[in-house]
Amino acid sequence: MKGKFIVIEGLEGAGKTTACNTVSSILREYGINDIVCTREPGGTPLAEKLRDLFKYGVNGELPTIKAEVLILYAARVQLVDTIIKPALKCGTWVVGDRHDLSLQAYQGGGRGIDSQLTFSLRDSVLEGFCPNLTLYLDLPPLLGLQRAQARGVLDRIEKESLLFFKYTRARYLALAKQDKSIITIDATQSLEHVTTAIHTCMSHWLDQQGDV
Repeated sequence: MKGKFIVIEGLEGAGKTTACNTVSSILREYGINDIVCTREPGGTPLAEKLRDLFKYGVNGELPTIKAEVLILYAARVQLVDTIIKPALKCGTWVVGDRHDLSLQAYQGGGRGIDSQLTFSLRDSVLEGFCPNLTLYLDLPPLLGLQRAQARGVLDRIEKESLLFFKYTRARYLALAKQDKSIITIDATQSLEHVTTAIHTCMSHWLDQQGDV
């Protein structure tokens, strides 16, 4: 059985962590117990250091917008090459909390970086590697930020303007429409309804996989 790479995407407060746990539970229902869960940026000791650098900078110095992109790709390549690809090769399934779609949405949409740059870097460093399935949890930015604030202290990305997140969401939605491997789920629903929607999507997708 070949391993598959499933990614959960969405704005702050969309419920990605809960969704990752739900997806893992569904996989076990299908008899898939060899599962690795990752997060981005991060997922390896080195990538976690890069995550801290991305989020907090050094002694008050924060990364520039282009430096953000390079830090994120450094962390991503480290995770893909040392954890994700080896796991998939061994038949292990990988469930990821964010992947490259986040960068295309946040840095390409929210930050306004030219997609020619982000796509070029993606193609150069990931060399065509991409998830088998992405579940994008969609919700209005204001609702997501309210949920995030309820969790506690916000990081510097979560403190960005509402307009930043509106651009990010718009980019998510545009990219999701262009890629059949991305399924959009309404994350404004109750947890029970979101869980049911994930279960429906996952069951349908898994039933189509010939090696499950």
